[in-house]
Amino acid sequence: MKHLISLLCIFVLCACGTTKKGQPDEQQAVDITFCADSAYLFCQQQCDFGPRIMNSEAHERCRQWIEQKFTSYGYQVTLQQANLKGFDGTLLKSTNIIAQSPCKTQGDAARLLICAHWDSRPWADNDPDSANWHKPVMAANDGASGVAVMLELARLLQQNDSVKVAVDFLCFDAEDWGVPSWSNQTDANSWALGAQYWAKHPAPLVPSHYRYAVLLDMVGGQGARFYHEGVSLDHARPIVEKIWRAASTAGYGSFFPAQTGGYVTDDHVPINEQAHIPCVNIINYYPECPQSSFGPTWHTVNDDMQHIDRNTLKAVGQTLVQLIFEK
Repeated sequence: MKHLISLLCIFVLCACGTTKKGQPDEQQAVDITFCADSAYLFCQQQCDFGPRIMNSEAHERCRQWIEQKFTSYGYQVTLQQANLKGFDGTLLKSTNIIAQSPCKTQGDAARLLICAHWDSRPWADNDPDSANWHKPVMAANDGASGVAVMLELARLLQQNDSVKVAVDFLCFDAEDWGVPSWSNQTDANSWALGAQYWAKHPAPLVPSHYRYAVLLDMVGGQGARFYHEGVSLDHARPIVEKIWRAASTAGYGSFFPAQTGGYVTDDHVPINEQAHIPCVNIINYYPECPQSSFGPTWHTVNDDMQHIDRNTLKAVGQTLVQLIFEK
């Protein structure tokens, strides 16, 4: 991107948790708990495959695993495969993973779409050590964290029938093959290739059926905060405000300051501009970080599980639970 323990034990622990209530907002915090331990495990399991760079065995094995997880939660999974061309001419065997909810809805604009990219960066081109610039990124935060939050949401949705809308999920491929900083090329269109392809070929999804979409990108980092993103404000300001209110109601307003963090080239751009679905990018922003406003591990070899924070996963996940389940 971009510019600018056992599973059973974890679920038992999560079931014992409570959600903050009694907020003074118009809405009350919902009593459905997002399990950060579960999301953390889903993040770890993706990283266990190794870097999920395009055309690799790890990429294919992780794809199969993501497909199986959504299927196990009752979702109908469609694989949108395409041969895309990278900035350097490399043929990229891309697969967007589309998971459709079994819930039926009446009329148009009755569904929500939640997205993240699942591929990982081939080059740690923002690493402080130039010796690492051609090494792959593990992408625990920049990729795996968004998918992990979506999988935990899918698990919760399977277990709770009180939701009033259907929620579909879309895992974009080929997001992070953008021109590396050590190249003498520039090409803003080299990012978000899978999302660009889907926006032009959205079937089996129907863009007009969605109220809005939410993109999750780098939602598990230590010390992360989520500011209003510029493209999101331009295309989906009411949804930005709705999400940030949900964060406050859920008790996680400190993670979602009502401040603007700038414009980002990411998967939400073609969703907004080509598919015409109002889409908000929830993406970390570190205004004081000297290495990158995306944080100290962005596009470095340190984007690993040691720098994933359950508290961040919880803040984002519980905000989305509030958004989906509030009356």
